[in-house]
Amino acid sequence: MSQNKVITIERHIIEGERAHPGATGNFSGLLRDLTLAFKVIWREVSKAGLVNILGSVGRENIHGDQVKKLDVFADETIYKAMDHGGHLCVMASEENEDVLHIPEHYPTGKYVLIYDPLDGSSNIDANATIGTIISIYRRVTPSGKGSMADCLQPGYKQVAAGYAIYGSSTMLVYTTGDGVHGFTLDPAIGEFLLSHENIRIPRRGKIYSVNEGNTHRWSEGMKRYINHLQEEDKETGRPYSSRYIGSLVGDIHRTLLYGGIFLYPADAKNPEGKLRLMYEGNPMAFLLEQAGGRASNGCQRILDIQPKTLHQRTPLFLGSEEDVITAEEFVQDKRDR
Repeated sequence: MSQNKVITIERHIIEGERAHPGATGNFSGLLRDLTLAFKVIWREVSKAGLVNILGSVGRENIHGDQVKKLDVFADETIYKAMDHGGHLCVMASEENEDVLHIPEHYPTGKYVLIYDPLDGSSNIDANATIGTIISIYRRVTPSGKGSMADCLQPGYKQVAAGYAIYGSSTMLVYTTGDGVHGFTLDPAIGEFLLSHENIRIPRRGKIYSVNEGNTHRWSEGMKRYINHLQEEDKETGRPYSSRYIGSLVGDIHRTLLYGGIFLYPADAKNPEGKLRLMYEGNPMAFLLEQAGGRASNGCQRILDIQPKTLHQRTPLFLGSEEDVITAEEFVQDKRDR
C-alpha cells in the first residue's frame, strides 16, 4: 500500500466510478452495501467461539451438506443487506434451492447477485479459514422482478466478482473487469484499506492444491499429472509443494498470491465435478483471469460454460496459466509420455 495516501474501499469504488462518465452510481452503491455485509459477517466470525454460533443447525442444505449456524447467519446477513437498496432485481445463494426475490415493497434494479455466503463452513468449528464469494451480473430481463434467466448467465458476462476471506486478517479481493485488487480490514477504524493493488499471479508456480484423498477415484490422466508434479523439477531440483486447506477461498487466495494450481477434478463419485459453477467456479475464474491466470474444467474455459441449472457442478482447474495448461494436457491425455 502506498505510504503517501490511504485508499479505502469507498474511495476506490468512487474513483472507479469517475473513470466511467456514464455511471449512475447504482453499481457503486451495490458494492458499498456488500462491504457492510462482509463487516457484519467478520464481526460474528471473529467472536464465534465466544457466542452460541458454532455448530450445526441439524439440517442439510440442497447439496447434502450439514448447515452450520454461521452459514445461516451469513446467508441472512447478505440477503438483508442487499434486498432494499434498489440495485438488484434478484439474488441466488448456494444455501437456497431457488432464486431469492426482492421483497415486493422494495424497488428493483438492473443487477443480479449470486453468492456463497460462507465457503469452507465445514472448517468453522476447527477455526480454519472461511470466506464469502460473490458474483454480479447485469440483468437480462427488461424490468420488474428478476427471474431464473437473469441468474443463468455464462461467467464471461460477470461485471464483478470477488471474495472476503476471514483469516488471520480479513481481506476483500475483487475485480470489476479492470484488474484484481485486495483490501485488508483495519478493525480499529472499521475500514477496508487498499493493501494489494493490481494483483498479478505468476505465470507458473510451485504449489499444487488438491484433495489427494480422492486419488483412487481419479482418471489415469489426473493421476499422472499429480505424479508429474511430485517429480523433481529439472530447473529447481525439487518437486511442487502440496498445500490443501479444504476451503476454496483459502486455497484460491494463496494460489492467487503465490502462483501454482488449485484442482478439484471430476472423479468416479462426482463425474460432473463437485464444486458449483455459479457460486464458486465463475467468480473465481473471473478473478484468476483478471490477474493473468487461467481457469478451465480441464477441457473448456470456465467462463464460456452456459449454465443449465442454478446449482450446476463443474470440475475446476484454476491458477497460473502455464500450470493449468499443463494440467489440461494431462487430463485430456494428449501428451506424448
